[in-house]
Amino acid sequence: MEKIYHHIRRRISSPAKAAAKKPSAVSARLPTLWLLGKTGAGKSSLIQAITGRSDVEIGNGFSPCTRSSRRYDFPPEKPLLRFLDTRGLAEADYNADEDIAACAQTTSAVIIVMKAEEPEQSAVIRALAGIRRSAAVKHLLLVHTGILLLADEFQRYQAISHNQHLVESVWKQPVKSVAVDFGGADDGSVGVEELRLALADFLPIIALLSTREEHACAEESHFAPLRNDILWYAAASGGTDAIPLVGLGTVPMIQAKMLHHLAGQYGIAWDKKALADFVAALGAGFSVQYLSKLGIRQLTKLIPVYGQTVGSAAAVAVSFCSTYAIGRAACKYLYHQSKGEAVSEQELKRLYQQAFNEVRKVKSGEASVEQH
Repeated sequence: MEKIYHHIRRRISSPAKAAAKKPSAVSARLPTLWLLGKTGAGKSSLIQAITGRSDVEIGNGFSPCTRSSRRYDFPPEKPLLRFLDTRGLAEADYNADEDIAACAQTTSAVIIVMKAEEPEQSAVIRALAGIRRSAAVKHLLLVHTGILLLADEFQRYQAISHNQHLVESVWKQPVKSVAVDFGGADDGSVGVEELRLALADFLPIIALLSTREEHACAEESHFAPLRNDILWYAAASGGTDAIPLVGLGTVPMIQAKMLHHLAGQYGIAWDKKALADFVAALGAGFSVQYLSKLGIRQLTKLIPVYGQTVGSAAAVAVSFCSTYAIGRAACKYLYHQSKGEAVSEQELKRLYQQAFNEVRKVKSGEASVEQH
């Protein structure tokens, strides 16, 4: 048995290290919202409203993706999702095929952005027809923008209905829509919360990124800015755990890097002893359960057919959730360590399970979206 273990370890060591060191591998699998709309329709404003980043402007924060599109990854430092903006719609020779090919594997939904007062949408409709023919994207959301520019309510209704009909006539089925104005009310916007909820139906992680909860204590306030970092590490570990055996090496590596990063944020020196103390704080049975579950997930993925589909999907979800939960518990532990205070095993276990369940709902939602 020991010889088999060392043989497997040698086989996975090199690819595991390579996978853990490649942020580009995570970036290539980012879930994507493809924004389709004319210039000035409000695509940058939509990204601003969802991300809370006021610096999302034309050419600011975007990177080229194809000859006619560009991407905006959010958060920029450790991205968890991608917005794709198609720029060439107004060109007579625009062909959506290249953008469709670029998005086929990662796009969660196409977001059609139409300014309510603009009835001429032929370029958008042509592109949408090509997307439908490809069958590469199943989910569509229509966002009617600038609704308060039409002061007369009946004219507003007519304009929205006109564009809704244009889209549904091409998509060949009813299309979910949201009416918004990104700068028309006293608080600066109308319909943005409804937009977030609609997008979260297609991409549940948005619900985590856009959470604006009150912090009950100082520890939660310290954790809040680190939440996106932990989600990034969780996505990275989940992504590498899709490959049989590789996750046995990459998941612990990525989690170790996350803990080292978090310790630095709290001013705690992180070494083998600090790791051992943290594991001990989680309880004697935690490490045994962790290693046994990790090993079982790898063996499950080796089962023909089942392992490559259900087994891999389950491994991705569990690695994502467990990494996030470890990160959340670590923040609690490190906060009290920085204050010279102890934290009970029961409290850490409770927080670990609470965090695991919180993101499990998100991963379950993503799986449900992919199946439809």
